[in-house]
Amino acid sequence: MPGTNLTREEARTRAALLAVDAYEIELDLSSAREGGTFRSTTVVRFTATEPGSSTFIDLVAPAVSEIVLNGRALPPESFTDSRIELPGLAAENELRVVADCAYTNTGEGLHRFVDPADGETYLYTQFEVPDARRVFASFEQPDLKATFAFTVTAPAGWVVVSNSPTPEPTGDGDTRVWTFEPTPRMSTYITALVAGPYVGVFDSYDNGSQHVPLGVYCRPSLREHLDADAVFAVTKQGFDYFQEKFDFAYPFAKYDQLFVPEFNAGAMENAGAVTLRDQYVFRSKVTDAAYEMRAATVLHELAHMWFGDLVTMEWWNDLWLNESFATFAEVVCQAEAPGSKWPHSWTTFANQMKTWAYRQDQLPSTHPIMAEINDLEDVQVNFDGITYAKGASVLKQLVAYVGQDAFFQGVRAYFKRHAWGNTRLADLLGALEEASGRDLKTWSKAWLETAGINVLRPELSVAADGTIESFAVLQEAPALPAGARGEAVLRPHRIAVGLYELVDGTLVRTDRIELDVDGERTEVPQLAGRKRPAVLLLNDDDLSYAKVRLDADSLAVVTEHLGDFTDSLPRALCWASAWDMTRDGELATRDYLSLALSGLPRESDIGVVQSVQRQVKLALELYADPAWRETGLQRWAAAAEDALRAAPAGSDHQLAWARTLAGAARTDGQLALLAGLLDGSVGIDGLAVDTELRWTLLARLVATGRADEAAIDAELARDNTSSGQEHAATCRAARPTAAAKAEAWASVVDSDTLTNYVQEAVIAGFQQADQRELLAAYTEKYFASVKQVWETRSHEISQQIIGGLYPSYAVSQATLDATDAWLAAADPAPALRRQVVEARAGVERALKAQAADR
Repeated sequence: MPGTNLTREEARTRAALLAVDAYEIELDLSSAREGGTFRSTTVVRFTATEPGSSTFIDLVAPAVSEIVLNGRALPPESFTDSRIELPGLAAENELRVVADCAYTNTGEGLHRFVDPADGETYLYTQFEVPDARRVFASFEQPDLKATFAFTVTAPAGWVVVSNSPTPEPTGDGDTRVWTFEPTPRMSTYITALVAGPYVGVFDSYDNGSQHVPLGVYCRPSLREHLDADAVFAVTKQGFDYFQEKFDFAYPFAKYDQLFVPEFNAGAMENAGAVTLRDQYVFRSKVTDAAYEMRAATVLHELAHMWFGDLVTMEWWNDLWLNESFATFAEVVCQAEAPGSKWPHSWTTFANQMKTWAYRQDQLPSTHPIMAEINDLEDVQVNFDGITYAKGASVLKQLVAYVGQDAFFQGVRAYFKRHAWGNTRLADLLGALEEASGRDLKTWSKAWLETAGINVLRPELSVAADGTIESFAVLQEAPALPAGARGEAVLRPHRIAVGLYELVDGTLVRTDRIELDVDGERTEVPQLAGRKRPAVLLLNDDDLSYAKVRLDADSLAVVTEHLGDFTDSLPRALCWASAWDMTRDGELATRDYLSLALSGLPRESDIGVVQSVQRQVKLALELYADPAWRETGLQRWAAAAEDALRAAPAGSDHQLAWARTLAGAARTDGQLALLAGLLDGSVGIDGLAVDTELRWTLLARLVATGRADEAAIDAELARDNTSSGQEHAATCRAARPTAAAKAEAWASVVDSDTLTNYVQEAVIAGFQQADQRELLAAYTEKYFASVKQVWETRSHEISQQIIGGLYPSYAVSQATLDATDAWLAAADPAPALRRQVVEARAGVERALKAQAADR
């Protein structure tokens, strides 16, 4: 993507030269219904330390009609690629830029969406990392903070929301003007604008004299599904918890949460105007795990109001700290806040977030938590499992190391010291060192500046009478993946060892020993002379970040009784360990399937159930011996049908197994059951075959050739919404014909007209594990087109294509060879290389796992 990059050195030089005071931004959205472009007028005031020097301001726009610096008109050629050159600066400067900026359909900049349900147009901005410049001329880096005053002209009858409270609009006729008060000082990437005929529900957070207006918005077509009270309840819980722990009042004038269409991420922490993907407005029945995930997202963004918005990283190399802190905060709030519906949130964290981190940390692109971010392209591919999940895991380890009270004491000092400013990691660590009295430099170097995962294994000897003679924790530092930078290292770990006994058929913890592990071998003398328990579990309570292995006797008990732990967290840790062993080729896929079939019927945590269901599907499709794969898939589908019929009527487990069967059905009888559920000729007590489940059933029937395009059209007629159109796109791409695959490929690769969500839907339908023969011809086509995609599409769109269309199901040495040949010949940009190398690593891992399953 030439011409749109910005290096760290350029940003550092600009920050040393400039201090930005204020932006006044006028946006004319009166013709938004027609699309195309909109008029953007920016006046920005800033100072320069070196009068007579030059700099540049960022802008991505089809056309610029006016550039005036300190009353002096600059020539049109001052605007090139994504920059306007600004020569001859004064000590105090005023710049005016008038541009025609473009609406997008990619979820970047100012996204424009037309709702098929009402024909109305809905807009919202998404600026992280560098896309405020798509809407107004800006110094696009986080350490050049300023105030922002937006004036917006939009159609009458619209709602317009920004960071400042929404004013009463003025004017008459077909348009109105909203003139917002200036914001506090903030970075460009957390400014926001949402406009359209959205509907809102309102409440307030009141705590003594503190009064914070709250709003929740969505499109009218989703209003009947919007459970605003539940969103407000979680939000207020977060306000209570964070204000107490941070000892700093919520720093903005109001707090709006806007559910917006075709949003690429989960949500975005725009100051006082958080945007969230509107799939969180549930149109159909979902399990409690979905509500927990939504609540976690709400709390994550709320935590960012302090950590990220009030105090902001200086440059994107500390992105990890921004996201890791918010991730840690969301989980600890759910775990500890009075009245929380999800006090088991650390179980969900262990089962989902940490497995994401472990997967990411074993890729050739693995990197230290504190990554080296040289430019914007680096950071745009760094919103990954290390930045979010490993970072949060390490923060949890840090809290265990310094103590939670000292941790939050340091955080309070950090907020007070750096409010409205920019910081580096050293600023937070300094505050934590002051609060805890610990030297964190060694800890930081070991945990934040190195890559890779340690493995912890128990070593014990047991006497003939069953008493433990000796027990030690062994630590390994496996070599980093080929191509990864750095070296594997041993680290200090604060862990617990859990002792579990079988009591009336359940595994109950009878003791817990907490200790520091350092070096290759750490003795645990507290266990010597004690009777050996049924299970010895390292890293109990999930305090540290490490892959954990069980001794042979513990593994045998866990294999038979995994579902019998009385608490959900040790179950999740054992499930995660088994999955990790499967991915590493230490546990055969068929054995992992047997473990799942044995343990899932007794697993009560629905989030764990759904994670294991997804992992079994992936293992069978990618890690199973191809000669045995069909046998395994049939066993899994049969088990899913049995579990569906046995699940309590109307339960979350029933719904989860219905979805699993819909993805796994393969026999005539199973597919007939799906068809019967869809047409209503078959019913299962308590199972609501609602809109989303209908599409899930239809997708499988289409992919297996049991339903045709007419069936897709009929279902779309029932659900002619944006979600329905996306589901229909998935179904069309999933048809098991060469023509359907060619059509899907052309719509994504040869054309650039699809919106971000429709493109994602097409890719999901195109890639079908049961259609490997149809997909075989596209390996060569992928490598012939991927570089051009990178060079001509936006970041979000190209990333979908590069990762989504890689031949992941072509698990063969030939695929690795084709990838290596392309990497050698194409000279890809670093960010593109990273994405392709990560996809290649998936095939390489699958080959290893398949060998272990033979």
